Amino acid sequence: MARKKTRRKLNLHRLVFLIFCLIALSMLSVGCGLVYSSIRDMPKLSPATLQSSASTMVYDKDGNLVTQIGIKNSVPVNLKDVPENVRNAFLAIEDPQFYQHHGISLRGIARAAWSDLSSGSLREGASTITQQLVKISFLSPEKTLKRKIQEVILAIQVERNYTKDEILEMYLNNIYLGEGAYGIQAASQTYFGKDVRYLQDLEDAALLGGLPQAPSAYSPYRDPQAALSRRNTVLDSMVKYNFISQSQAEKAKAKELKIETKEPAERQYPYPFFLDYVTDKLIEKYGEAEVFKGGLKVYTSLDQEYQKIAEEAMARNTNFPSSKTDANNVLQPQGAVVMLDPHTGYIKALVGGREHTQKRQWNRATQTTRQPGSAFKPIAAYGPAIEYKGLGPASVIDDIPVNYGTYEPRNNDGRYRGLITLRTALTNSVNVVAVKLLMDTVGINDAIRFASGLGIKLDPQVHGASMALGGLHDGVTPLQMASAYGAFANQGVYIEPTAIVKVEKADGIILEQTVPIQRRAMKATTAFLITDMLRSVIQSGTGTGAQIGRAAAGKTGTTDDGKDIWFVGYTPELVASVWIGYDKPASMPQAYGGTYPAGIWQEIMSKSLSNVPVREFPRPAGLVTATVDGKSGLLPGPNTPGDTLVTDLFTEGTVPSENDNVHVFVEVCAASGQLPNEYCTDRVIKPLIKLPYSVPSFVEDYNMRAPTQPCALHGAGAPPADGNGKRTNPAIPGVTKQQPGKQNSQLIQPGRGESRKPIDEDRLYDKKPG
Repeated sequence: MARKKTRRKLNLHRLVFLIFCLIALSMLSVGCGLVYSSIRDMPKLSPATLQSSASTMVYDKDGNLVTQIGIKNSVPVNLKDVPENVRNAFLAIEDPQFYQHHGISLRGIARAAWSDLSSGSLREGASTITQQLVKISFLSPEKTLKRKIQEVILAIQVERNYTKDEILEMYLNNIYLGEGAYGIQAASQTYFGKDVRYLQDLEDAALLGGLPQAPSAYSPYRDPQAALSRRNTVLDSMVKYNFISQSQAEKAKAKELKIETKEPAERQYPYPFFLDYVTDKLIEKYGEAEVFKGGLKVYTSLDQEYQKIAEEAMARNTNFPSSKTDANNVLQPQGAVVMLDPHTGYIKALVGGREHTQKRQWNRATQTTRQPGSAFKPIAAYGPAIEYKGLGPASVIDDIPVNYGTYEPRNNDGRYRGLITLRTALTNSVNVVAVKLLMDTVGINDAIRFASGLGIKLDPQVHGASMALGGLHDGVTPLQMASAYGAFANQGVYIEPTAIVKVEKADGIILEQTVPIQRRAMKATTAFLITDMLRSVIQSGTGTGAQIGRAAAGKTGTTDDGKDIWFVGYTPELVASVWIGYDKPASMPQAYGGTYPAGIWQEIMSKSLSNVPVREFPRPAGLVTATVDGKSGLLPGPNTPGDTLVTDLFTEGTVPSENDNVHVFVEVCAASGQLPNEYCTDRVIKPLIKLPYSVPSFVEDYNMRAPTQPCALHGAGAPPADGNGKRTNPAIPGVTKQQPGKQNSQLIQPGRGESRKPIDEDRLYDKKPG
């Protein structure tokens, strides 16, 4: 019986052993399968994946870093440029045995395994710096046994292929440190506003070192107290592992947090409309991959002070006719500002709207094309008239009603001033004069040729008389208007605008060095004469709201019903264009170019130039001063009244050689003021203006003009008397087009639609009868 009991015991032991072996084999089989599956599905070790995808660095005009553009905010840095305190802070808290292990820490794995078994879940990371690098470079974030096996294997492979310093550098360039910053360079810029090379303070290094474990929870912006506590924990760990002394740690702990005070979005993407424009231009040339991942260094023309001033002006509601949101919750009316250097074409500031809500949104400064109104007159009428036809500020044109087919331009103020100089016409934005200049003197083709030289391409097939007043088929952008006016400021030389000065690859190879593309658009004398006339606009014309206490020239622009209002102007140093209007064109009652846009222009220019010495516009050679009659544009004659004389500038060779022959003494009927007939017994001699055509009585200098009709008050067949006993004048007949007179007369003859009547020369005298 005893033998049988022993055999039963042995059989039981054998059974337990067999079961254990079966379980072990099963576990080994499962384990081998898991390992095999992990290896099979494991991503390949790729050097390119380990390297950080670098953001494009954007700098301002002085070489100061503005921001980074990329899929993620990441700026690689060499390990040798990382201060020792920064390196040690990460090592102390993340992996103090980094330089001793071979990619994994067996002690850490055992500790993590026990913690996971105790909790019943995979919670403990136990990851070395090498493992963390593998995890963020190759693996998904979920915590599974399969992913952990892959992490260990890949970590060992990384250790075999790279030196410790290379691994640490890749880690420091890839680790996420909160607020959108990947890597210590981006984090240093984000939290401290400085290059990591200058991050010498121990407390700052410890703050960064504490972020990898929980970037949001330890963010100094979101929870300063938690960030401070974590920083001090890192300092304690640095003492524990002999990176610093206790006294150094205590001294650092006594320091308060000192971080950049900007809001996160503002830190990451300041001056958004300017950066949007730069980004779009870079992508056009280099493609998205290179811009967002290639680590380019882009040096721009941005002047941060000018940009801030422009953004502040555009954000102020009182600078706009009204402030209400449309169906898309966009503030209306909208606006745009462009400021550039006329001598280089460099864009100094650019604001494409009153608010910016998303990257690369619609940029009204560069993408919205609208009618420029009277701001286009110097481009379509006055500029080419001076450049191609030899006219000048003292040339005279008759501001009287005119039509070109069905098109009949009208002056905004309802006035017709009669014979006026071009300076007076431009100063007061007289529409009729601009249209007559274009149609009767310049011609459509020459106007388009002049505009083309200023960077504005127009199709002659779709443009006509209204082009003189800014009636354009496709409109223009604020950037186009600023750069066009820049040629007036730059002595006639047009320079294509740009915001990008230089582009370098990450390794320092220069991809692009901007050389301003320029061409002579007009003679320097033409540019100066236009400038001098536009100074009058600000001094005494429609643009007095733009006065800034220094030499400045500019022009207002207002389209029908005030749907678009502009002010474009410049000083010797700076040109700026301001536009206001609804995204969906709508009327803005009581809004004109001389009100809100001129006010914004005045604000941004006066602030931007407050510390710039006052300069005058340089006067080129080839200009002379002469005194002429302001009603004929000719040299004073014996009958020229003193009150019509004007002294102005002329291009050499264009001073008139003829004397005034329009002021004459005319014998008229004393009662009717018309040419006397044989029945007029009471006659007087008056100093009047002799022209071979009639004008309506509402023209302001009507009473100064010699009559062209015989007296209808006296004699047979006279019309009936009015209530005052005077005879009424017959209606003035319609108009026919006549050719302009001789060029050197300086008097621009009537255009289409003006009446011409024969004058009884016997009734006109070249001088007063003896």
